[in-house]
Amino acid sequence: MKDISQWISNLRVAIFLLLVIAITSGLGTALPQQESPQSYQQSYESSPWLGLFSGDSILQLQLDHVYSSDWFLALLAWLGVALILCSWRRQWPALQATLRWVDYQHPRQLSKLALAETMISNDPNGSLQRLGELLREQGWQVRIIEKRLAARRGIAGRVGPLLVHTGLIMIMIGAVWGVLGGHRLERFLAPGREIELLNSHGKSQVNIALESFQIDRDPVGRTEQYRSLLYLRDTIQDSKIRPSDLAKGVRYEISVNHPLRYGGMTVYQADWALAAITVQLGNSPFLQLPLEEFPQLGNQVWGVVLPTNPDGSDPILLALSSEKGPVEIFGPDGTSLGSVIPGGESININGLKIRVRSILPASGLLFKRDPGVPLVYTGFGIALLGGSLSLVATRQIWAIAELAGQRIHIGGLSNRGFTAFACELPTFISAIQQS
Repeated sequence: MKDISQWISNLRVAIFLLLVIAITSGLGTALPQQESPQSYQQSYESSPWLGLFSGDSILQLQLDHVYSSDWFLALLAWLGVALILCSWRRQWPALQATLRWVDYQHPRQLSKLALAETMISNDPNGSLQRLGELLREQGWQVRIIEKRLAARRGIAGRVGPLLVHTGLIMIMIGAVWGVLGGHRLERFLAPGREIELLNSHGKSQVNIALESFQIDRDPVGRTEQYRSLLYLRDTIQDSKIRPSDLAKGVRYEISVNHPLRYGGMTVYQADWALAAITVQLGNSPFLQLPLEEFPQLGNQVWGVVLPTNPDGSDPILLALSSEKGPVEIFGPDGTSLGSVIPGGESININGLKIRVRSILPASGLLFKRDPGVPLVYTGFGIALLGGSLSLVATRQIWAIAELAGQRIHIGGLSNRGFTAFACELPTFISAIQQS
């Protein structure tokens, strides 16, 4: 059992685990996640991803949901156990050893340290006291027993590695908790539509309605930003809540990188689409028709197929990629029959006048509830604090006064910044000699 724990907490094993987790995380970033099985089979059946993974192999290896896959969670658990064992077997004993005062009693013990000096003094005991005062003035912890001195500084640096391990363990626990206990929902909402969200007990928590949706474009027509104005109503209390309170605001605008957080849930502005087109065919009233995405025509292309004759013959396709148009019209054989601008003049197609009044965009909202987020953020904070403390050099100085030989033996250790410490120690000796 001891051999197994030593192997699990081995530094090389931990580095290997970190490398594997980094590579698999890269795969999860490069490969689209949590899409339908049919999309993977259609996209990668004829041309395997990276030349290795077909659609079926992606599903079998759980690469379609890397971060919640069984093997990825097992890697995180393994790394977490390794960090716990390493902290227990190495970092915690090292911290305890640093907190204990080491009392060197013989000069030959100091001579074996990395830094060792011997100085002549007419009053070794007085020089020892002056060294203690000088170290205290510079922030050292000093302990003098009879004719021996021990001093240390930067003990917090020894706490740093343990805090880093603790932070990483908290991050992994929070990530696993978020995967196992969290919820994720993506929905497209058109203005005027609403969605009701349930809490963890299955009861209605909040009703979210989309009042308006706006797409900001540059002069060329490329999407720069999109914004949704949401209306929230707390269905538990069944009351409209003060707009001044952010968490219970009646209306709130979200955009990319500016989500809404409410009751443990986060609403992200994730995507956009075109939901419906309002057209007039001949002398008919204006009709609002739903739009479908046509990936075979290109990325972010929507359209609707309309008949031009009462018997359904000679259908045409209205296709568009922006809520501002233009709306391209194609015949049954795929030839272009013209285009029309929303809100502009009508166009005559096969004797039928077609006019487009408006295009209704839809907001792509991502609803995410992740109970592990506070733990992950706390873990990041602890790890950063530990990393900062790890930069602090832990230094120790010992001195023994030899009254018979009128000498003072001084030695020191430092876990980092050894060159600077080697230059600092002679300054203490010079200060004692001059006093």
